[in-house]
Amino acid sequence: MRTVRMVAAVILALLILPFRMLPQESPKSDAKKPSSTLKVQVTFTETEGEKKVANLPYTFFLKAAEPIPSWTKLRMGSRVPVYVGKDGGMQYIDVGTNIDARATPADNGRFDVFVNLERSWVEGDVTITPEKSSANGSADQNAERFKEPIIRQFKTELTLTMHDGETVQTAQAADPLSARVLTITVTINAVK
Repeated sequence: MRTVRMVAAVILALLILPFRMLPQESPKSDAKKPSSTLKVQVTFTETEGEKKVANLPYTFFLKAAEPIPSWTKLRMGSRVPVYVGKDGGMQYIDVGTNIDARATPADNGRFDVFVNLERSWVEGDVTITPEKSSANGSADQNAERFKEPIIRQFKTELTLTMHDGETVQTAQAADPLSARVLTITVTINAVK
């Protein structure tokens, strides 16, 4: 009787064992995550000591998609004339804000947000005397003087992992000449 029980147990084990050894389905790691539309707000806040000098918000939408999302670009500014010498005359320089952003879905409902920021602004000026020479070859002291703008600039590239509704202070920098502090915050919201 023992032998019959032993044989029955072995046969039963041989029947059950193959089912337990079948591979279980694992989640597909290369499965494409669904794309989402994000509302992104980038705010430049400029302070001088405790005084807020400027608060510049920029809001735009972008698609968080895989594998390679497209860039969303925002440009806002003016063209400023700059004197480049008597032979070159005037040249115009773009001054303002440039934002390039893209995003991909990350794990746990988060998003990887890539942002390139560039901001330039006119602050003050320098008096310039154009190069004119008098009949005897010396510089003409009566030449008309004009003011040339001083153009300040800030650039950064950021990679942020954020969740819906999150606001992050991403950068803070001080201008070495004016001592003004520029603070940048980024907020994202998934559009339902």
